[in-house]
Amino acid sequence: MRLLIVGPLSGYISAAGKIAMARGAKVSQVDDADRAMSALRAGQGADLIMMDVKLDIATLIRALKEERIHVPVVACGIGTDTGAAVRAIKAGAKEYIPLPPDANLIASVFEAVAAESNAVVHRDPAMAQVLRLADQIAPSDASILVTGESGTGKEVIARYIHRKSRRANGPFISVNCAAIPENLLESELFGHEKGAFTGAAARRIGKFEEANGGTLLLDEVTEMHPRLQAKLLRAIQEREIDRVGGNHPVKIDIRLIATSNRDIEEAVRKGEFRDDLHFRLNVVGLRLPALRERPRDIELLAEHFAKKYAEQNGQEFLGMTDAARQMLARHHWRGNVRELENAVHRAVLLSSGVIDIDAIMLTGSTHSNTPAPAAGGRPSASAEAPQDGGTVSTLVGRTVADVERDLIIETLQHCLGNRTHAAGILGISIRTLRNKLQQYRQDGLVVPLSGEPEHLRA
Repeated sequence: MRLLIVGPLSGYISAAGKIAMARGAKVSQVDDADRAMSALRAGQGADLIMMDVKLDIATLIRALKEERIHVPVVACGIGTDTGAAVRAIKAGAKEYIPLPPDANLIASVFEAVAAESNAVVHRDPAMAQVLRLADQIAPSDASILVTGESGTGKEVIARYIHRKSRRANGPFISVNCAAIPENLLESELFGHEKGAFTGAAARRIGKFEEANGGTLLLDEVTEMHPRLQAKLLRAIQEREIDRVGGNHPVKIDIRLIATSNRDIEEAVRKGEFRDDLHFRLNVVGLRLPALRERPRDIELLAEHFAKKYAEQNGQEFLGMTDAARQMLARHHWRGNVRELENAVHRAVLLSSGVIDIDAIMLTGSTHSNTPAPAAGGRPSASAEAPQDGGTVSTLVGRTVADVERDLIIETLQHCLGNRTHAAGILGISIRTLRNKLQQYRQDGLVVPLSGEPEHLRA
C-alpha cells in the first residue's frame, strides 16, 4: 500500500503516517493539493491519499478526475466535526477519519481500499478454473491477454494476477484505451516533455514509467489507434519508451496485461489490429466466462453487491426474496457482472431492507424465454413466428436505425447515463457509442445526461 499524505506533517497527521508505516504502508507527504498533483504527475504513484480536511479536497479530486489519475481520497480532521466530514464526502472523499488516529480504523480503511479493487467473488467451477490458471501464470513476467465480454471482470482478474505476482509490492497502473481520446492517449501512456505540445506546461511521466517495477494494464487495447500500436510494440520489444517531445529513450521494467472484449483475430483480419502486437501481448491467454456461463455465482455476487451498496448508502440489507433470486437467475445478463452490479445497486435504493422483484428493474431477455439459435446461427422458425395466435412483433415496420436508436437510449437510461456501462451492455466500444449519441443530438434527440467525468461524455 502506497499512502500519500497531503497536509502539514505534524501532530496527529504525523501519528497517522507512523501507524500506516507500522502496517506496512510506504508513506510520502506533501503540503498541499498542487504539490500532490506534481508528485503524481512525476510518477510517484499512490494507492490512497489521506488529506487534511482543512485543505481544498474538492479541488484535488477534480484535478485527479481531469487528469484521469485514479486514486481514492480519504479526509482526516481533528475530532468528530460532522460538517467537515459531510463536506469532504460530498466533494468525493471515500471516507472521513477522525483524529487523533485509531490504529484499527486506519487498518480497516486500508483493507477496504484493497478489498474494493481486488475482490474476486465466486463459487462456480467455471470461475474457479480461471483462477487456478491465473495462480499458475501469476509468478512469471509473461505478457497476458485477458479476453471476455464487457463487464466480466477483466480488470479484477488483472489486479488478482498482480497481487499474486513477484511484483505485488510494485505499482498496479490501469489505462482504459477506449475512454481516452486518441490525441491524449499517447501522452497518457508515454508521457511528455515540457513544451511538447500546446498545454504541456511541465514534464509529465506517462503510465509506462509510473508502472515501473510493477504491472501495467492496457484495458480494451484493441481500441488503440494503429499508429500507437506500432509505438506500443516497440516498447514491449525494446523495454524502453520515448516521451512525446523527448530526445532520449527511457528504460522500463514492467509486466504487461492487456484486455479486450472483441474478437482480436477478426480485428487482425480487418487490419484494425497489428498481428505482431497480438502475438506479443498474447504470450498467455486468459478467457473470462460470461456471467450466464457461471450461474452459481449470480446469487453470491448479488448478495455481495447488496451488502456493499447498503453500507455505502446507510441502509439495511435484510436479504432477498425467493422470487427476486429466481428473477436474477433467469436473466440473460448481456452486461455480465457490471449489469448485475447496477441492477442490485438500484434495487438497494428502491427497497426497504428486503429486495423483492418490484425493486429489480431489468431489461432484455431471460434464459427461459430466449430461444437458442438454430444451426447456422439464425433463430428458429418458431422464434420468428407469433405464438398462440399472438400479434406480429412491434418491431415489424420499423427501420433498423430506429430500433438501434431506441435500444441505445433505453440502455443508457437503464445505466443511469453511464456511457461506459452502456457500451459494455450493448457490446460496442465507447467511441462508437459517443459517435452515435452525437448523431442523435444533431438530429434533435434529447440524450440522457452522463454521470461520468466531462471528458468521457458524448
